[in-house]
Amino acid sequence: MIRAQYIEQPERLPLLSRATYVRALRADLPEVFARARSRLAFVPAHLAIITTAAFAITLGWVPWFVVPLLSLVIGASFAGLTFIAHEAMHGGIVRNKGVQYVLGCLGFLPFAVSPRLWTAWHNGDHHARANLPDDPDAYPTLEAYHARAGARFAVNSFSLGGERFRGVLSLILGFTVQSTAQLVFARSSGILTAKQHRHAIAETIAGVAFWAVIAALVGFVPFLFIFGVPLLVANACVMAFILTNHSLSPRVSINDPLASGLTVTTSRIVEWLTLGFGFHVEHHLFPAMSSRHAPAVRALLLERWPDRYRSMPLGEALGRLHRSARVYKTATTLFDPRTGSEHATL
Repeated sequence: MIRAQYIEQPERLPLLSRATYVRALRADLPEVFARARSRLAFVPAHLAIITTAAFAITLGWVPWFVVPLLSLVIGASFAGLTFIAHEAMHGGIVRNKGVQYVLGCLGFLPFAVSPRLWTAWHNGDHHARANLPDDPDAYPTLEAYHARAGARFAVNSFSLGGERFRGVLSLILGFTVQSTAQLVFARSSGILTAKQHRHAIAETIAGVAFWAVIAALVGFVPFLFIFGVPLLVANACVMAFILTNHSLSPRVSINDPLASGLTVTTSRIVEWLTLGFGFHVEHHLFPAMSSRHAPAVRALLLERWPDRYRSMPLGEALGRLHRSARVYKTATTLFDPRTGSEHATL
């Protein structure tokens, strides 16, 4: 088990650029860019689990009370494929762009997310602007909350925070809703050209068509258990990490991954199954690095910047999200417009 560390400071430290950290660390991390090709073995394993469980449900190989359990297993493998796609599309598994694209198609198929959209949205837009203005994944400022009806609806109706238990909707629907919104607004936001947007829409339609064919072949009730319920489970697995990556951290004015991000720790088995996705500070420092090497980066960060590095167990981070607010009144103050409560960021 990796030791969790969380240091809450009374005063905010000056921001440092990502390049500052990278220059200081690179010489002591000669092996971190070795690609983790063995991760490819997860792909046929997850596909075999999904396929076998789907046949078992459809053909009645198991008693009815086992079916929901198989749905949970399928959902976990859906999420596992998504974690593979994330690392592959960053270049941490294979170098070949064509293979990366294929892995992206397979990995994001449960969510019908276009790999082209993901590269522009996540690899490009989010990584360049994490918790900066215009970060596509950040919760709104108070000004944006008052100015945009969509921001108010999302914060008040779905967001995890304010001790509102309907925030669980952010967990079980979040990635599906967020990726759909990114596709709809990809052209107007400027992350895709008109041609790229058409291709991304076509890729998304192909994914939806695939699942429509499966639904037609197996029928409504089996499809509910081989796709509907698993999709909710996969959303929860993925969003538990995505929501804790940055949503407790301050807004920043420069790309400072130690200030804008949070690493969350889990058990060894969860870390293995999620490909170390919780090592998010490390990932933002070296996006092209396989998270297999993240513990080495973490060790150096704890040694050199123990007052800046932020880490805590995943369960604690989710609890803090549930209790705090999701609107930024200032860079370091989270605010609930409905109750007036304020919460300090990390």
